[in-house]
Amino acid sequence: MANHKSAEKRIRANEAKRVKNRYQAKSTRTQIKKLTSATKKDEAQALLKEVSSMIDKLAKNNVIHWKKAANQKSKLTKRVNALA
Repeated sequence: MANHKSAEKRIRANEAKRVKNRYQAKSTRTQIKKLTSATKKDEAQALLKEVSSMIDKLAKNNVIHWKKAANQKSKLTKRVNALA
């Protein structure tokens, strides 16, 4: 266990960040699933804008790797453009 006040504070801060990061990542995954199940192109395009923003925020805060974010956005964009 931690022996210093600063170490105890760091443990609390890390836990708070972990919970926040998990929440944001999970809500982003949920929106991605909603986007992939969309059948109408206009609805999918609106969702794509929102999801791309969420993915960018995760990458900016190093919750996910920036290359993973780029790959996800690329695949989702291709999927939306393929809709009739």
